Amino acid sequence: MNATSTGALLLCRADPETVRPLAHLLREQMLLTRVGGEWSVLVPEGKPWRGTGPGGGDPEPVDRVLGGWATALAVGSTWPVLALWWDGDRAGYTLAAGFRRTVGYIWLADGTPVGEDEAMRTFAARLGLDPVLDLQALEELTRPDPESDAEARLRGLLAVLTRTGLTLPPGLGPGESADRLRSVAGVQRGAERIEWAGWRDAVRVELDAVEAGGLGPWVRGPRARAIAAAQLAAGLPLLLWGVRRRSGGWAAAGAVLLAQGALGLAYHRAREAAERS
Repeated sequence: MNATSTGALLLCRADPETVRPLAHLLREQMLLTRVGGEWSVLVPEGKPWRGTGPGGGDPEPVDRVLGGWATALAVGSTWPVLALWWDGDRAGYTLAAGFRRTVGYIWLADGTPVGEDEAMRTFAARLGLDPVLDLQALEELTRPDPESDAEARLRGLLAVLTRTGLTLPPGLGPGESADRLRSVAGVQRGAERIEWAGWRDAVRVELDAVEAGGLGPWVRGPRARAIAAAQLAAGLPLLLWGVRRRSGGWAAAGAVLLAQGALGLAYHRAREAAERS
């Protein structure tokens, strides 16, 4: 791989209709399309890792940007988010699932593994992969292999995920440039553009997602209030930490948590007011 082949994908284990509301809250322009029976992919239209970070600092590495986005999506959902990224020096993944600690792995450009073996075991467990056959294939990716570069390692990871129904079309995979990924995603059947349309529309799509999703029974009552309070308590320090570290990804994660907590409390109060009137 070379410096021009920097690219990134966000693989969500949910259908596009479920992913769309939360994707809006990232406040980034992306393309969303289905890539299998229970998988969707978000492809960034821009290249935030090439611009300056918050506050005018140095550009953020692509893995940090993608990790923040994956975390932001996962904390507001019941489905895991897998961020894949690659540049001229390294390639790797970050898996985010709910409030649990993210797990990731990195390979150098020549395929040298520099992650921890435990990451692959956690990866397999959180995605419900076969603890014998799939895990064996994943562990092969952590062993030295002079014939496999970083791009090949990521393709091997995706090959395991095809058993869960993931099907990436040609041209939408490791080693491709951000421009190529965007053009391929844009011509897929059912592809749609995700754009930030302001907080009013964000509130609307968030409430629609809550009412239509499997968490419907959890949006009201003591449990809903406790979850919203926890999101507010966790979101504020995470947002402040992200701003201090000039990390747009982690700041976005904190902002999403704050938004989810505030919306949860607001929704609960609005429903109670509507019932009293």
